[in-house]
Amino acid sequence: MSRLIYRSLIVLGAAGVLAAQGVSAQQAAQAVQAGQAQRAQAPLPVLNPPPTVANAAYGLHPRQVIDFWKSTSAEPAPLVVFIHGGGWQAGDKTGIGNARLKRILGAGFAAASINYRYTQQAQADGIVPPVKAPLHDAARAIQFIRSHAAEWNIDPKRVGATGGSAGACTSLWLAFHPDLADATSSDPIARQSTRLQAAAVIGAQTSLDPHQMREWMPNMTYGAHAFGFRTADTDRKAEFQRFHEGRDSVLHFIREYSPYEQAGEGDPPIFMEYPTQDKPAVVGETQKDPTHSAVFGLTLQKKLQAAGVEARLSYPGALDPDFTDSLDFLLKKLAK
Repeated sequence: MSRLIYRSLIVLGAAGVLAAQGVSAQQAAQAVQAGQAQRAQAPLPVLNPPPTVANAAYGLHPRQVIDFWKSTSAEPAPLVVFIHGGGWQAGDKTGIGNARLKRILGAGFAAASINYRYTQQAQADGIVPPVKAPLHDAARAIQFIRSHAAEWNIDPKRVGATGGSAGACTSLWLAFHPDLADATSSDPIARQSTRLQAAAVIGAQTSLDPHQMREWMPNMTYGAHAFGFRTADTDRKAEFQRFHEGRDSVLHFIREYSPYEQAGEGDPPIFMEYPTQDKPAVVGETQKDPTHSAVFGLTLQKKLQAAGVEARLSYPGALDPDFTDSLDFLLKKLAK
């Protein structure tokens, strides 16, 4: 089969998925084709020190790679995994940044930063819902790293995740979701745990339920792309409205992939910071930046605390009294 025919079949298949959600075939094809276009990227920053292991592949897709920095500790070291943001549509593992990397390594920890498939790539390949790709990629990356625990001098029982925005949402999903390890698998990587011992995040979306998000913040417009409601000829508000109206058709996916739905008793300690919050977090009020509002953190904090889980919320005007920021929390929790 020629590459052109193969890619045409992918487009048609993904278009059919969207059409089933009430999107016209023309709109669906346009969305898929737009998602296949490569985004122009600025030169990536140079990380110092360079990774001990660079671009280690945990899957077959070009974006299924990680960078890993080995600790200088003589004993197996805790690990901080960074998951970049960008709405699951952009961004790169170099987003870990030199300042964050210096703090992690300086504490005697190991560090890893992952790339994952974007939702537009998932949509183009017919993955339903598109958000499944980045979330399951992150889980697989955790398993891959744990499979190298002895070689890389990692303590597999002290693994935490951090990230911003979409990377923060992914970190929370990993923290709350039941372990995806398959003890009976013939794949040694798949037998590894996906669970985290702590998560500390910045600007996290804690829910992906459009009804819930709009109830919390009336001006919310984020999340339609994660469930395949994106088309090339509509703006974000129109996409979200279609997502809101079509919620029932993807409710089973929302329950699987929304962190709030997965959160509950027995989850690891969580720290959520929202540095762009410009007023007290109040449910039901319009927010300047609803996608990264502390209202997300407030609602999740209440649910977790009611379940007996440590959940801290920090934003300007309501800073956490014990930890300076998310990384401070993560390093101290994993050091224990």
